[in-house]
Amino acid sequence: MFIFEWLNNQLLKMEWLSNLVKVLVEQGFGLDVQERLGGSIHFFIYDVVKIFILLSVLIFTISYVQSFFPPERTRKILGRYNGITANILGALLGTITPFCSCSSIPLFIGFTSAGLPLGVTFSFLISSPLVDLASVILLASIFNWKIAIAYVIVGLVLAVVGGTIISKAKLEEYVEPFVYTNKMIDVEEEELTTKDRVYYGKEQVLDIIKKVWLYILIGVGIGAAIHNWIPENVISALLGQDKWYSVLLATTVGVPMYADIFGTLPIAEALVLKGVGIGTALSFMMAVTALSLPSMIMLKKVVKTKLLVIFAGLVTIGILLIGYAFNAFGYLLL
Repeated sequence: MFIFEWLNNQLLKMEWLSNLVKVLVEQGFGLDVQERLGGSIHFFIYDVVKIFILLSVLIFTISYVQSFFPPERTRKILGRYNGITANILGALLGTITPFCSCSSIPLFIGFTSAGLPLGVTFSFLISSPLVDLASVILLASIFNWKIAIAYVIVGLVLAVVGGTIISKAKLEEYVEPFVYTNKMIDVEEEELTTKDRVYYGKEQVLDIIKKVWLYILIGVGIGAAIHNWIPENVISALLGQDKWYSVLLATTVGVPMYADIFGTLPIAEALVLKGVGIGTALSFMMAVTALSLPSMIMLKKVVKTKLLVIFAGLVTIGILLIGYAFNAFGYLLL
């Protein structure tokens, strides 16, 4: 147990990095990390470096594994199953695709045009931005493994339930016709060498870092401001755990924004440190990543209004229920 705790603190939470940054801020910049400016700089440098290190290692590892499951092979695997089993597999597939909601939509189109059930593709679309493995590890590095695992479970349940409801409702007619006519061509799968897979992993790391670096910097900057400059009583007055509307407000505020989950994690961390309920912070994070306005606009290009409203409604209800549940019972996980 001691060894696991030490590894968790040093490899995930990177306490060694926090100590190094503290030395840099206090001895290099001449600032006290207990004061606002010094604390903000420490929070910013430490979180940015930690997230980029973990993100690079995790994306490379996930991409290397993912190279064994190209879209065509994945489609064939999913095509062998139906019913809730297919929804579960679609949701699990989303966990190994490190994409934001906008990046997931092209794969959603590909799976739908290839003939996979609509509910399965929606299970994928819900889980992909919410519970990818990289964000789970980062969540564990910020909070703990109990919260990270609980988050994965509820995220997968939301994806499976949402996809199943859409499947049972028979809403295929509300997908734009071009999606079905854009048929995928069967191509022979190319066998990749280890060198090819390593190259693919490196390319994925660079590609994803290019897409998310700005969101990470903005998210960490906001987190540093919340943590060190906004008084706790002000945040508690708006989003305190005792406020019944806190989850609803956090979800509503999150929808117009667009950021990758990696950019919202530092904000969630700062909110919890200020006394905001873990469910409220997670609801904000989930709303930003799964219900962002840009992703809804993109999805509107491929589905009709009724299906879009049903999808958004299901995900919103799911996020609210998860938020209130975590606020009620999350203290057991901290």
